[in-house]
Amino acid sequence: MKLLHRDLVRNGPGKAKLLPEEDDDLWHAYNLIVPGDTVEAYTVRKVLREMASGGRDSERVRLKLAIVVESVDYDKEGSVLRVRGKNITENDYVKIGQFHTMEFELRRQFTLTKDVWDWLALDIIQQACDPAASADLAVILMQEGLAHLFLIGRSVTVTRARIETSIPRKHGPAIAGYESALKKFFEHVLTAFQKHIKFEVIQCVVIASPGFTKDQFRDYMYLEAARRDIREIIENKPRIILAHAPSGYKHSLKEVLESPSVMTLIKDTKAAQEVQALKDFFNMLTNDSDRACYGPKHVEVANDRLAIQTLLITDNLFRNSDIATRQNYVRLVESVKKFGGTVHIFSSMHASGEQLAQLTGIAAILRFPLPDLEDIEM
Repeated sequence: MKLLHRDLVRNGPGKAKLLPEEDDDLWHAYNLIVPGDTVEAYTVRKVLREMASGGRDSERVRLKLAIVVESVDYDKEGSVLRVRGKNITENDYVKIGQFHTMEFELRRQFTLTKDVWDWLALDIIQQACDPAASADLAVILMQEGLAHLFLIGRSVTVTRARIETSIPRKHGPAIAGYESALKKFFEHVLTAFQKHIKFEVIQCVVIASPGFTKDQFRDYMYLEAARRDIREIIENKPRIILAHAPSGYKHSLKEVLESPSVMTLIKDTKAAQEVQALKDFFNMLTNDSDRACYGPKHVEVANDRLAIQTLLITDNLFRNSDIATRQNYVRLVESVKKFGGTVHIFSSMHASGEQLAQLTGIAAILRFPLPDLEDIEM
């Protein structure tokens, strides 16, 4: 994301002009734009014209609109962001107060105006505009003939590539065809690796599969790197690790990231810290339940008593359509940080975020036991 211009006050009003450059930027924009904000951008509107013959003709007109946001929708499969709201600009095609849906795409700038730019909104802009804050873990899940390449960061798990190749069975006369097809499959995966994995940002690459597919691919990749002198792979071998996965499908990602051996190796990445925090919470809930709580009411009471050591909260809660509720969560996070607590904001796009969302979306590990919390209605 490129920040083209900003004129705002922290915890006060203002505007920012932004330019999405990558798919991840649309996800950041989804987290940034909330109901009540104003978005101004060029958009396309289908308008009807009366013809001399008495019939009607339609045409698509490009115009600049400003809308007060009522809803925001993000399609993670197609990386499409849609913002719907009421028009507040006078023009020939859309009346003031009329609804319009803007569909955002890459390289189309927009201006976002907020009544209050809180720390969360400013943090999202900083993440989006700072490449160092992008995904710092890559995972390649594979099995024979199928591979997925994921980039994982604090904000989102993005599927960067899916490679699928038909591979014949490994026996009898078909063995030559098998080896040729497998080599072609590995070549496609290596191409995706070179295209999407940049070691100036990525701290660690995990290659995971059932059986020996991961070992075969790593050996192939190292041989090709030596033959073609691919310095980026040769110089970063210590950052490439192998792990077991049940399959090459996305649902295996959670199991790979929770593996103790993988956790040890990727412990410095943002994704690993969040997975560990959630694991610590569930352990505490099981073994010392008076030092763990969840649900907005219980967490709020625990915070009032300065008892929160670690706060776990999903980003979905900050997208609440009620501004007062949203600001309560912002104040909660600020309060926990102020009194020395740690805060993990989980993405609803992560498996760990989905898991936390099933538990009300907010939880805490406490500094000391609060057994009376159970008596408070959630």
